[in-house]
Amino acid sequence: MSYAYQISAPGGPEALQRVERGLGAPGPGEIRIRHRAIGLNFIDVYHRTGLYPLPLPHALGMEAAGLVEAVGEGVTHLQPGDRAAYASNPPGAYADVRLMPAQNVCRLPEAITFEEAAASMLKGLTVQYLLRKTLPVQGLQAGDFLLWHAAAGGVGLIACQWAKHLGLKLIATAGSDEKCQLALDHGAAHAINYRREDFVARVKAITEGRGVKVVYDSVGQDTFERSLDCLRPFGLMACFGNASGPVAPIAPGMLAAKGSLYLTRATLFTHLSSRESTQAMADELFEVLANGAVRAPVGRVRPLSEVADAHRELEARATTGSTVLIP
Repeated sequence: MSYAYQISAPGGPEALQRVERGLGAPGPGEIRIRHRAIGLNFIDVYHRTGLYPLPLPHALGMEAAGLVEAVGEGVTHLQPGDRAAYASNPPGAYADVRLMPAQNVCRLPEAITFEEAAASMLKGLTVQYLLRKTLPVQGLQAGDFLLWHAAAGGVGLIACQWAKHLGLKLIATAGSDEKCQLALDHGAAHAINYRREDFVARVKAITEGRGVKVVYDSVGQDTFERSLDCLRPFGLMACFGNASGPVAPIAPGMLAAKGSLYLTRATLFTHLSSRESTQAMADELFEVLANGAVRAPVGRVRPLSEVADAHRELEARATTGSTVLIP
């Protein structure tokens, strides 16, 4: 027997309920993995509230690390006993043990702990596809400015470090002076407390009126329109989350009026569509973690039994770094 936390209907954190279940052997293309650490992400909130609907009932959680217990027919890149980590569909990481497709599960190097992997797989692969693949038409070169909202969260702190490693000047926004300092400590070139500063004016001052080539925004509704004003002509607005709510529809003419801007709504799982692309992205993430260019931002460690409270804390934007859940 194993257990998992699932929802039977969309709702608040109280909708998460523990259920007992039996697990058999993995089927073709599957593995059985025993989790040692589980990551908490805002996409889990979107699944719980129904913003991203799931067939119900459904366990939640997109990211974890642990030990492979068994492999199904056709799985050749993993063996029983391997340390492994993933950021993968379908949701179901809020469990002690699970069966899952093996395609997006990667062997975890010994140099990276289970907690570090759980704090950085989904978040680190998100940063990888944004900074390395989701690029403005003019590209990004060392010395270029970019704007990153919510930079003191788990994704943002990885982005601060990785951007510095690439020679980019990341302008961070966060909701307190303490969070701004955390972003600076992790490699941001500048930090703006959006609760008491006009981030558009500050970005223009920092860039001497030119604006940034790209804005990476997981906040959504609260920051979208003003972020467009931070972009230079031909700049890219890269939306990858909706923490404050979804962005309202816009007229394409707005992009023209603000300088022939580009707009994309990017998702990690489009990039993880094949075993080869997943492994290539993970290899790059594991390299920067192993060589110290990026440190996994493990924030708070909680038992999985406190997952509802962890959701409340995340939605209140009361977290810094990544919350890790231990089954």
